Amino acid sequence: MRRSNLPAELNRFVGRDAECAELDGLLAEFRLVTVVGVGGVGKSRLVLRAARATQKRYCHGVRLAELAGLREPDLVEHALVEALGLADQTSRPPREVLVDHLADRRLLLVIDGFEHLVDACAELVRLLLCGAPGLTVLAAGRRPLRLDGEAVLPLPPMSDEDAVRLFTERAVAAWPGFRAEEEAAPVRELCRRLDGIPLALELAAGRLPALTVQQVLDRLDDRFRLLTGGMRGAPARHQTLRTAIGWSHELCTPRERLLWARLSVFAGPFDLDAAEYVCGGPDLPADRVLDVLGELIAQSVVLREADGAGPRYRMLDTVAAYGAEWLEALGDAERVRRRHRDWYMGLATWCELEWFSSRQAEVAECTAAALPNLRAALELCLKVPGEAHLAQHMAGTLWFCWVGCGRLAEGRHWLDRALALPSGHEEARLKALWVLAYVAILQGDATAAMRALHECGERATLGGNALALAYTTHRLGCLALLSDDMPRAQELLGRALGSYRELGELNSQVLMAQVELAITKVFQGDLEAAVALCEDAREVCEERGERWTRAYALYVLAYAAWTRGDHGEARELLDECVTINHAFHDLVGLVLAIELLALVTASEGDPAEAAVLQGAAGALWEAVGPPLFGSAYFGAPRALCERRAREALGAERFGAYVAEGGRLPLDAAVARALAGLEGRAGRAEPGSEAPEASDAPADRTRDGAAPVPDTRKPAGSPTGKAGEAAG
Repeated sequence: MRRSNLPAELNRFVGRDAECAELDGLLAEFRLVTVVGVGGVGKSRLVLRAARATQKRYCHGVRLAELAGLREPDLVEHALVEALGLADQTSRPPREVLVDHLADRRLLLVIDGFEHLVDACAELVRLLLCGAPGLTVLAAGRRPLRLDGEAVLPLPPMSDEDAVRLFTERAVAAWPGFRAEEEAAPVRELCRRLDGIPLALELAAGRLPALTVQQVLDRLDDRFRLLTGGMRGAPARHQTLRTAIGWSHELCTPRERLLWARLSVFAGPFDLDAAEYVCGGPDLPADRVLDVLGELIAQSVVLREADGAGPRYRMLDTVAAYGAEWLEALGDAERVRRRHRDWYMGLATWCELEWFSSRQAEVAECTAAALPNLRAALELCLKVPGEAHLAQHMAGTLWFCWVGCGRLAEGRHWLDRALALPSGHEEARLKALWVLAYVAILQGDATAAMRALHECGERATLGGNALALAYTTHRLGCLALLSDDMPRAQELLGRALGSYRELGELNSQVLMAQVELAITKVFQGDLEAAVALCEDAREVCEERGERWTRAYALYVLAYAAWTRGDHGEARELLDECVTINHAFHDLVGLVLAIELLALVTASEGDPAEAAVLQGAAGALWEAVGPPLFGSAYFGAPRALCERRAREALGAERFGAYVAEGGRLPLDAAVARALAGLEGRAGRAEPGSEAPEASDAPADRTRDGAAPVPDTRKPAGSPTGKAGEAAG
């Protein structure tokens, strides 16, 4: 008898290096290893690869038993007898024959496609492992056997790199005229849209003799019709993507199928609370959702994500698309989508309230994880007639996500769309208007900001909405601040703060108004008043656990410290400011802090590093808006820093250092800003070592910041006498 009945590989095995290594280690330690995963993810190929790689460990060989074609549980033991090549024709029970044969052998038994016969298979495997101490079983299926001593290896979709490699190899085989270098971008997008599922990628590659990659992409909305026609000889369940996924569906109980369908409304990761609320109902009580969800996880229909604030789950797009078809067929899609929308509307409201608390970092993480579902909820509000007010309310409520977590462009997208629709709900529209103005101001779009604030102010006055009027006044003050009209900014921000106090309003935005008022003071040379305002704001932030506004207060305090000539204190404050803003992905606060750090660095006697930081800041502004908002006051530190560094280095070396900074990716720029004096020691001249990786154009030689006219030097600023003396 041959030592192995493993089939030969007909095409090259691609990727999965980490999974192969992990599986090899498990086989060395455990006697039962089960690889589980969704249909088409590559379980069979992986276990066969592992079996070939490890067969020398087993002196009596490796045998494969393929069970996918069986339908009767009683036939499992007969299938194993056949796989082992046994010729026993006696009346003895097959399991007795198996135990006798394997009792004194050292052998690897590979069992593939057992999930529809899991009970019978588990019982037999347990019997064999107990009776044959030299036996190792390697199984592949969509759910574990759930036996004592079983090691389970969940097989995820392929990594982006491996998926592209697999698709490219199969594409060239299917269509020799395929040119990978010309199709790089659509290939990456196709691999992403197909979730990195090898079967889907191979089926898509098979379409290339008739379609371009872009045409395949354009037809992916009906992926189950498109991705058909597997290779001859492939298992029936792998001939099309629909049957691969449908095979899992057939193995589910009615409640599991129902939950699968309802979970398809989630557009990204979700937690248990969300699943219970959205998917619960009379036919599936909320308190039973966990049990059914656990079964879907066991069958690889639902994946559990790495824990953050708590366990989260998700379905691959391909699996969710199959469930969505069933949800439509059940006639329940509209109701479940509305429950999904209501849940994420509530989540947005909770996050806004908790933003002003010690849970701010948790809120940022929660919002980031929920963003795909928040988008789906917003989209539903915009599409359903009569629900524009819900879109306006939600887009306004998420101001902290747009502004505090560095998503200005996306916030502008949703706010513009929501406000383009009539709603008839004044309060929701007013909030969306002043939030739109806030976002537009930070983007440097004063025209859009002024238009929104004009409408908001008029409506708030007519309707007697004092709170909306206070926020309108506040944002008008911000607009004046960034337009260099310090007296008007001071007056408006002071008036807004007075209104907030009268109304009992206290949150991150109110404290930000106080910090912005302090900025008007520091720009006009009133350091004492600025410091007092920011120290008070910092104290409230510390009491509440608020960090986002605190970072801006630290920026102003650092500005004042630098102006006094205390470079050490300024750097210490800015280091914390940079750390906080980077954690929240707030690019506005981050780039302002790096700009000021560049000036502090120049003042410490390191013009070269100051130029590098200016280059890094210049690249960041491209992702934010007009450099330094086009403001002479905000631009004054940069202008002074550039003048000093250029004079010390000469124009050519200064440009080279700026270009070096402009090539730094975000994380590297932050690390460079936080390096301090010790971290900068011994750095080479630009060009004397290999350039760092970059997302920015390699030929940038200037940072792109607008020069500050000499006719606009405010007294007491870094370009005035006080600034020169302090430097």
